[in-house]
Parts: sequence; C-alpha cells; structure tokens
Amino acid sequence: MQASHVSVIGLGMMGSRLAQLLLETGWHVTVWNRSPAAAAPLVKAGARLAATSAEAIAASPVSVMVVKDYAAGMQILANPGMAGALTGHTLVHLSSGSPQEALDMERLVQGHGGFYLDGAIQAAPEQMGQPDTPIFIAGAQAAFNTALPMLQRLGGPVHLGERASLASAMDFATLSYIYGSMAGFFHGARIVEMEGLSMQEYGNLVQQMAPSFGEFLRHESQVIHTGDYRITQSPLRISIDITRRIAQHARDRGLQPAIAELSESLFRQAEAAGLANEEAAAVMKVLRAPRSVT
Repeated sequence: MQASHVSVIGLGMMGSRLAQLLLETGWHVTVWNRSPAAAAPLVKAGARLAATSAEAIAASPVSVMVVKDYAAGMQILANPGMAGALTGHTLVHLSSGSPQEALDMERLVQGHGGFYLDGAIQAAPEQMGQPDTPIFIAGAQAAFNTALPMLQRLGGPVHLGERASLASAMDFATLSYIYGSMAGFFHGARIVEMEGLSMQEYGNLVQQMAPSFGEFLRHESQVIHTGDYRITQSPLRISIDITRRIAQHARDRGLQPAIAELSESLFRQAEAAGLANEEAAAVMKVLRAPRSVT
C-alpha cells in the first residue's frame, strides 16, 4: 500500500488511537499536542513529533484535529504561523459542538486559504478502525474526496452534505436519541430496583428489545419523511395512555418524576392538539410548533 502523509492534532485517547491506526496502515504521521509527553508512544511507533501546531499542519496535505471542543480548536488555529500553514491544506475537525461553531471554524479555515471538513464520532477509541463505525462528515465534496482515503482507515465516513454544520446537527440529533434513551433506561432501572427485580435480567431484556425498537423508529422516521401520519404501526393514543400511567406511577411511588413527566407532557400536548388517532410519529407536529398546540 502506498503511504501518504497526515497530521494528527490533539493526542487524547481518541486522537492517539487515530494516529496509531494510521501508523499501522502505513501512513507517515506527524503529531502535535499541547503536552509533548503524550506523543512519546506514537513517536516510538514511528510518528514524527512537530514542535508547533503550525509545523504539524504544514507537514501534511491533510490533518485531523481531535481536541476537547471548538474553543480549544480555535485557540490552536490562532497559534503563530497557522495562517500560512493552512493555505491549501485540508483540515478535518472531529469534535462535539454546535452547528454554528462548525460554521465559525469553517469560516476561519477558509479565510486562511484552507479547506475544512467538520466531523463527529460517536464511538469509543477501541471501536475505531472498523468499517461500520460511523464518522459523520460535512463539508465541500472536493475536500471530502481528498480526505476520504485517510478517513476510511479510521472508520466508516458518512458524508452528510456540503454545509459544514450538518455533521454537528446530526451529532446533536443522534445524541438526543441516545441520552433520551439513557434517561428512560435509568428511570426503568429505578423501578426494577424498587420492585426487587433482577437488574441483570432488565439489562438483558433491553438489549434484546433494541434491534426491534430500532426498526420501529426507522419506520417512524419514514412516516415523518412522507408526512403521511395515518396509523400504520402504533396509534399515538397508546403512547398518551402509557406515558400518563408511567408518570402517575412515579408520583405514587415517590420516584424522581422528571423523566416520566417529560414524556407525559409531550404526549398530553399531542392529545390536546387532536393527534391521538394518528401514527405515533405525529408527535413531531407538537415539536414543530409547541406554542400553537398547548
């Protein structure tokens, strides 16, 4: 395999793992980190340590920046010499932040004559390097084509479009699902605990349910896409009744009710809007215009 040059900026757990993967697949890797000591294992494995962030950027046509957040990334991009180093360079920024922060960073990079790709990873470092580990990427198609061989060594890149904010938006969307599910899971764990049920069995059951529930949600996304809310799998009225009962159970048993009451409130609004006899996905009508249906 023909080796290529790439730089990795930021050597926390994720950045170090990405640099390691690139080294293992034959790439010439230049690294930089605020604390140079973090680079020692990678240098031993064949990476070159740059003295400055600008030197690291200038060493390769493509770089990957993996730092805490956009604020940290912007600070690095303000370092001396960075403006010249970015000219003609493709920067792939993999972090968590808002769509607006992605657009701000793109504007800065483009202002220095560089090309910008914004990205997000929803996986642990040990999951990287697998073709089915998604990496959300947004930015100009030409820049994506340039970075694609490198990105394919790190996971399964998914190009969401040319607007740089799209990766952060999808990151927020999918994380909203994940954290909403986590909150519901922990509420359920408290019910299990209070009733003396097996926590291990609860976890096993949730795992068994996950694939079929994922298929249900995929169906609901198609309902939203088409705008056809005729009942196909789950009448919204069922969710209205169930979330009401779960919230009442929490209040009756003295559980922390915030999670249950959030769901109850959302579906109560759907009921008030006259959506009970539509598909469950019709709750989107409440989320689109919450003030008009309360």
